[in-house]
Amino acid sequence: MTLGPAPRLSGKPLNFRLAVICIAAAAVGLSMVAISFAKLLLVICGLAVIFTMYREPDESSPLKGMATPVAVLIALMAFALSLFWTIAPPAEALGSLAKYGKLLMILLILLVIRDRREAGYALGAFALTQSFLLISSWMLFAKLPVPWATSRMAATEYSVFSSYLDQGIISAVFAAVCWHLRVLVPGRFGRQAAVFMTFAALANVLFVLSGRSGHVVAIALVSMAIIWELPKKYRVIAVLIPFLIAFGLYVSSSRVKDRLSQVRTEVDSYSTLVEPATSSGIRLNLWRRALQTVEQHPLAGTGIGSWSTQFNRLQREQNPAHVDISSNGNPHQEYLMWGVQLGVPGFVIFLALLLSVYKDTLGMQKDEARAAQSALAGLAVACLFNSSIYDAQIGDFFCILLGLLLALGRR
Repeated sequence: MTLGPAPRLSGKPLNFRLAVICIAAAAVGLSMVAISFAKLLLVICGLAVIFTMYREPDESSPLKGMATPVAVLIALMAFALSLFWTIAPPAEALGSLAKYGKLLMILLILLVIRDRREAGYALGAFALTQSFLLISSWMLFAKLPVPWATSRMAATEYSVFSSYLDQGIISAVFAAVCWHLRVLVPGRFGRQAAVFMTFAALANVLFVLSGRSGHVVAIALVSMAIIWELPKKYRVIAVLIPFLIAFGLYVSSSRVKDRLSQVRTEVDSYSTLVEPATSSGIRLNLWRRALQTVEQHPLAGTGIGSWSTQFNRLQREQNPAHVDISSNGNPHQEYLMWGVQLGVPGFVIFLALLLSVYKDTLGMQKDEARAAQSALAGLAVACLFNSSIYDAQIGDFFCILLGLLLALGRR
């Protein structure tokens, strides 16, 4: 997606740096192998840009005046410092720190993109692969052959490369980006194509995919879009819109109805099970243990990568027969994940990171600001039910997309 008519290439060839940007933007719709390769290229390109800036200092730094880079660096410094008191084995601690290193992708995108033209090309590459991902999911739903689908859930849950949980969240956010940037899409039918992809993505999330997190994110982003379109005098009813949408989907979508009904059943049975085996029951137990950890270590947490070690310890105290969970696990809630590792300051740092991104969207034009704020809201909601920054694929998706949208608005 880009502004107005398609930009000309004359006098501005597609160089290696721009190719890397487009590859990184496109990769977040593909497999983990593609994402890892694209991130490696982006790191190399970003280091080259930083070296050039050091050799040829320029007062007009692309990060000047932004709050997001400061928040990202503070967060990573806090995690790095917690290596001194973490209870996790060194390999797990360093592995978790590397996972949070993906936050640097936001900064690298902002450093590498030089103007709106480049941001437009990158968002175009992003939109193409997200459209490919969406079409592939619909093909799976229609029982058509999709030989490139590598997900174990492809045949039953219609996810292509990742889990249906991740794909639902990704497609919901993609729908919001298409909607808010529809007027910026070039071509005679660009706007109509963006609107079509918006509704195709929402239908896929709400009527095809089973991920409850994706359903909630979609409801939140649709509610925001409706509220923004309402005249100010009618925005007093905004609080009712998410509930009205949820009720309408409960009545019209068997996927939404079945998954919401399942949540109620799983929550009701949670208290009767020693080792909960349902999705909701497991999450409730993880959250309870995470809150227990924060209560015991409120000032500094138990350090980077300590979740699995701490959870296993607490579980064994209640049930000596507990089978340890694997290393580098998470409590399926990003807010609590930061609280476990950094204590109450972890909550504050994570909220400060979200607010910093929001602050940097306030100076943008309306459409770009709404697209960026929708992506940020999608992340904030997804993090209530999953560790959506810590996890691979979905975390890379959010970091690179937020970098692209911030770069578009800043330029």
